[in-house]
Amino acid sequence: MENKSDLENLKKDYKKIQGKYELPDFTEINKDFHIEKIAEIETDFLIREIRKFMADRFSNYLRFVEALLNPQNAPMFVFSIVKSIGKEEKNKLTEIYKKLAKIEVDIIELDIQFIEDKEADFIKTSYKTWQEIKKDILEILGTIKKNWNNKGEVNGKGYFG
Repeated sequence: MENKSDLENLKKDYKKIQGKYELPDFTEINKDFHIEKIAEIETDFLIREIRKFMADRFSNYLRFVEALLNPQNAPMFVFSIVKSIGKEEKNKLTEIYKKLAKIEVDIIELDIQFIEDKEADFIKTSYKTWQEIKKDILEILGTIKKNWNNKGEVNGKGYFG
């Protein structure tokens, strides 16, 4: 008898909850949130583990966007980035921040009380929101990369000059 790999078992288990809750395709959600790592975790609550992986990603992006919008205690490289973005990018970042902050509040609620239907709703809605957010983030990153060398100097002096 052939043993299925943990990843194959995860895909099979995901298929069950995907059908029940109309969740995104495994491959697509895995591309954005690396949920294949859940295969290493033994759990009775797969849907919660998926949400937790998504939550980690959202929290990381929330911190990054927050550092760009309010760089007081940010690492030094953030100041170079901030100099390379204009008003339009800052407005987009503010909208992204609002969406990510709402997701963060939803995550806290789900952490406090496990309700499978709410976990599924979170996965669906936040995945959809992420598809919109990531396009904007990629555009902003494009602007940052394009302007990286242009804003490195102020009045002919380096950042520390």
